[in-house]
Amino acid sequence: MNETELVERCGKGDNLARKQLYERYAGQLMAICVRYTGDREVAQDVLHDGFLNIFRSFGQFTYKGEGSLKAWLTRIMVNEALGYLRKKVSTNQEVIVEELPDVIDGDEDDFEQIPQSVLMQFIKELPDGYRTVFNLYVLEEKGHKEIAEMLGITEHTSSSQLYRAKTLLMKKINDYRKRI
Repeated sequence: MNETELVERCGKGDNLARKQLYERYAGQLMAICVRYTGDREVAQDVLHDGFLNIFRSFGQFTYKGEGSLKAWLTRIMVNEALGYLRKKVSTNQEVIVEELPDVIDGDEDDFEQIPQSVLMQFIKELPDGYRTVFNLYVLEEKGHKEIAEMLGITEHTSSSQLYRAKTLLMKKINDYRKRI
């Protein structure tokens, strides 16, 4: 079933089309959920809730050509993950500033040698707030103003959390490079 037919049939509530939609996109959307939540079990719950939201709101989707479906699904899943993070009981996410390195050593060419799976694990290990801002800024290419509006924080908080996320990542990368 091509994307146009899949959209049309999902919009009509066709369960076979919904199953195909799930099978086609669940893996990519699960990766997004894990990236934001940092926990596979929580990500599965977010993915489930996100698909329920997708199926409920399919009537509002307008197909605009190849790729528009994936973009819409991704936006819903990111919003679902952000909603989960907003509802989550806040734990102490702050990292003691003394733990952050003053200087980031190493050159960028060395980082290309680090496997992507290792980098994604480092991102997953960031405190929730840092990880969320990092994902939105770096991977979703949102600006600090948009991130601030999405998360209900100030632009300064967004930029501060991004800085701290990058600093912690650099520390993890430097430690990793020393081990290999």
